[in-house]
Amino acid sequence: MSETKRMGRRGAPGRGPLGRGPGPLMMPGDKARDFRGTMKKLAGYLGRYRWTILFVWLLALASTVFATLGPKILAGAIDALVSGFMLQLAGTGGIDFEKIGRIMLGLVGLYLVSAAFFYWQGFVMTGVTMKVTYRMRDDIQHKIHTLPLRYFDKTTHGEVLSRITNDVDTISHTLNQSLTQIITSLTSIIGILLMMLTISWRMTLAALCIIPLSLICVTLIVKKSQKYFVNQQKYLGHVNGHVEEMFGSHVVMKAFNGEKDSLKTFSGYNDALYQFAWKANFLSGLMMPITALIGNFVYVVICVLGGYFTVNGTMTIGGIQAFIQYVRSLTQPVSQLANISNILQQTVAAAERVFEFLNEAEETPEAADALTVSRKDGPDGAGSVRISGGVCFEHAAFGYDPQKLVIHDFSIRVEPGQKIAIVGPTGAGKTTIVKLLMRFYDVNSGRITVGGYDVQSFKRDELRSIFGMVLQDTWLFNGTIADNIRYGRLDATNEEVIAAARAAQVDHFVRTLPDGYQMVLNEEADNISQGQKQLLTIARAILADPEILILDEATSSVDTRTETLIQKGMDHLMKGRTSFVIAHRLSTIRHADLILCMRDGDIVEQGTHDELLAKNGFYANLYNSQFETAG
Repeated sequence: MSETKRMGRRGAPGRGPLGRGPGPLMMPGDKARDFRGTMKKLAGYLGRYRWTILFVWLLALASTVFATLGPKILAGAIDALVSGFMLQLAGTGGIDFEKIGRIMLGLVGLYLVSAAFFYWQGFVMTGVTMKVTYRMRDDIQHKIHTLPLRYFDKTTHGEVLSRITNDVDTISHTLNQSLTQIITSLTSIIGILLMMLTISWRMTLAALCIIPLSLICVTLIVKKSQKYFVNQQKYLGHVNGHVEEMFGSHVVMKAFNGEKDSLKTFSGYNDALYQFAWKANFLSGLMMPITALIGNFVYVVICVLGGYFTVNGTMTIGGIQAFIQYVRSLTQPVSQLANISNILQQTVAAAERVFEFLNEAEETPEAADALTVSRKDGPDGAGSVRISGGVCFEHAAFGYDPQKLVIHDFSIRVEPGQKIAIVGPTGAGKTTIVKLLMRFYDVNSGRITVGGYDVQSFKRDELRSIFGMVLQDTWLFNGTIADNIRYGRLDATNEEVIAAARAAQVDHFVRTLPDGYQMVLNEEADNISQGQKQLLTIARAILADPEILILDEATSSVDTRTETLIQKGMDHLMKGRTSFVIAHRLSTIRHADLILCMRDGDIVEQGTHDELLAKNGFYANLYNSQFETAG
């Protein structure tokens, strides 16, 4: 989105102009192209937290070990209870409740210690994942500011937003769960099997069949449901996108009676979402019942074998109770490991997208001795220069694709304080000249100087700080009117804001609004008119007080009367200041010091308004055609 501001070292308050709408979602089942390479990068990213992660794993290990010992200790209490009961029946003794009490107190303490370790590892791991998430988002944000503009020309804003929201969230959530679940599940399986072996190796062999059967069933279900989850997320995105699009253009949709077509499209997306969603959730819902069914079959076998061994006297009742409890517990970590394999694929796929973004080529690095710009009222520092406002293009050539030049051989000298108008048909290269001047792109050949200095010798933020822009597409953020004007100079006082508003002919209409300068603009800033939005952006540029002013169709959204009113403010703003005016409405540039007529990236005519009309050439045809069309 375009914006009106003094280009410089500042960030946007409120919402940034990165576009809107849901970006591409990470879908379950997405596969990484380079699993091993991305895992290495992710491990390297986590490197600074390796000792903390090791500590978390030790805590998870301790928690699992203590929890695993519980059933075996409980078996001792049950055996003591059964033994005492049998002695009581025989009349030779009784139940040793003191011993049972000691065992139960120890068991409670054991579970409390396990819970404490579990809570501790969850607390520490959450801190690690939040730090990783913060660092990733911070790196992406810094990366956004170092990427060349051509990257955003070929990449949608939603795609960029998806990296910083969906992908980072996926990494955060899965890291927080998966790292501890892997160690917990593996430790649980090993610990449970060891405890089972200490009770009965023969029953352990019978119980082991639960692992391959559960893994096979879980794998088949995950593989079958993956495609439905992918399509569920796909059509969920379609539904969200359609609803947002219709909401954003609700007035246009109502004006052209598009309700039926909108409902038909929505119904198609919604029906598809319903079909895929219920299949995905039905299949995933089968996972626990099926694994439970397998567990029940094994449970029956264990009960029969346990009863047989108990009758033969080779196993105690407490032992069979503990063994059955271990068998019951074995299903959960097996299912968790099966799910983690799929979760890791999603994590790595998300991490791959993040690292792919972070590895994008950045803008050409600035020289160590790059120039800075002295502030108007500040002292000259080392390496800083004062800019007079003179601009010179020397045989500049440029193409967004180096093989297809948009600007061929552009040469012009602009004296400080001159008002330069650039006119021409759409695609002539008018806006491209501005992008080159502000160094959003670098020329392929030739050079551009400002104040006698090559623009490539400046730091980019310093160069852009001398420009003020008023663009055709206004950008206002969710905030007060005063804050939107103050965005031109964040340290401006209320009096300076009001003075800039008066110069832009804004003050009179702002005072008619409910809360005046404290009125809050909504998210789309559509609670004021398009013309009023344009006036606010002009006030913002006046407050910025730049050395060079760029107006790109700045009055295109205002009516003729309002245009006449703000012309005085614009003339005051441009007085003594180098100005570039890109205009389609040629009536607004009659008093320009120099008019450049561009066609196909070249200057075909230049001169004043009267001189160009006298030539009766390209400019005269453009000028006359507008009035003929208007007539």
